[in-house]
Amino acid sequence: MDILFYAATFVVALGILIVVHEYGHYWVARRCGVKVLRFSIGFGRPLWRRVIGTDRTEFVVAAIPLGGYVKMLDETEAPVPSAELARAFNRQSVWKRSAIVVAGPAFNFLFAILAYWVVFLIGIDGIRPVVGRVTPDSIAAKGGFQVGDEVLAIDGHAVQSWGQRRLYLFQRALDRAVVDIEVRDRQQQTRVRRLDLTALPSAAVDASLLERGIGLYGYLPQILPVIGGLEEGPAKTAGLEVGDRFVSIDGEPVRGWEDVVSRISARADRPTTIVIERKHEMRTFQLTPASLPQGERTIGRINVRPQIDDIPADMRTRVRFGPITALGEAFQNTWSMSALTFQMLYRMVTLEVSSKNISGPITIAQYAGQSAKIGGTQFMLFLAVISISLAVLNLLPIPVLDGGHLLYYVIEAIKGSPVSEGVMLLGQQVGIALLAGLMILAFYNDLTRIFG
Repeated sequence: MDILFYAATFVVALGILIVVHEYGHYWVARRCGVKVLRFSIGFGRPLWRRVIGTDRTEFVVAAIPLGGYVKMLDETEAPVPSAELARAFNRQSVWKRSAIVVAGPAFNFLFAILAYWVVFLIGIDGIRPVVGRVTPDSIAAKGGFQVGDEVLAIDGHAVQSWGQRRLYLFQRALDRAVVDIEVRDRQQQTRVRRLDLTALPSAAVDASLLERGIGLYGYLPQILPVIGGLEEGPAKTAGLEVGDRFVSIDGEPVRGWEDVVSRISARADRPTTIVIERKHEMRTFQLTPASLPQGERTIGRINVRPQIDDIPADMRTRVRFGPITALGEAFQNTWSMSALTFQMLYRMVTLEVSSKNISGPITIAQYAGQSAKIGGTQFMLFLAVISISLAVLNLLPIPVLDGGHLLYYVIEAIKGSPVSEGVMLLGQQVGIALLAGLMILAFYNDLTRIFG
């Protein structure tokens, strides 16, 4: 059922963003006087078709929901009646053709701004920006961060929740900058901590930058030595159940979940005695943790997950702005995400950042399903991020993408004549090869995340 739900939300998300993108091309084409023959969401066999308007434009929903297109009247594709030559795409000035091409990505950017604006107006739940753990000898430790520090501002930008300025930190990390962070410590004193990111490698800029790269962890709810979930494995086979509290492992008392992890990890393939508390009764079980290779060592595993306490009310917060401030935040988030995406792609090409950061349809579908399960605001944020990614991808100067067409028009404007058909055909072949390679890499990364 999860797979079906993820697939459905992926199709819905992709459908929304394709409609936005193609409507941009359609809307500007109509404003430029170009006749639109077909507006298609998806490729392949039409599942739904409707002819609308005086131009008899076909609106189509096709079987393969992995893209879309707007087909315009064009002499390079088919003969055009003399009475309609003025409405052919190829007869328009280079500036009008450029505007039509750019409109698709532009509408994706506008959609992202709108989505962020709506989310910031409604408000989004988060956790107060309180430091929960600092890794010893890390960048954060050297900057003076201490457990209990509450972040107030990053380089003058106010902070209300733990993840609010994460995009800004990504950008500063790529710039290898020094970041000043204003905090309120446990003694309620306002202080300035400093993150020196000048030596941080670009490869460390990923989703776990703040935690693994910088060594700064937010507030973490207490993880109890209680089983919150089981999968097939030694624990379930031995008879342990959800709700069981670990009391001791091989005679050593258990005080927290870390004790469970460390002691089970050290007992791979070794018979182990576990005492648990179930409904106020003590029970003893015998089991043998399975072995799991992890780098140069082997750890034990019994396939249980912990029970995590709810986040207390005093650690929760809601980030919400008025209409004007929300619009400013929406523009800032869209700009930061766009710039970060361009930079990450460039650094992948220059081999400064791992290509493992590229996600394919499987990972995107997982994120779509997970965000939809959390709620509408999280799904809107997901749509905003994917819309920006779609816009950036389409602006890349690769033939067959909008950016490739725009490159042709820039060359045409400079040299005063269109690019030759031979060059365009060669570019199309190169573009298809590049996109195919990118898609294969994305699928490989997805499969590696799942099975690797």
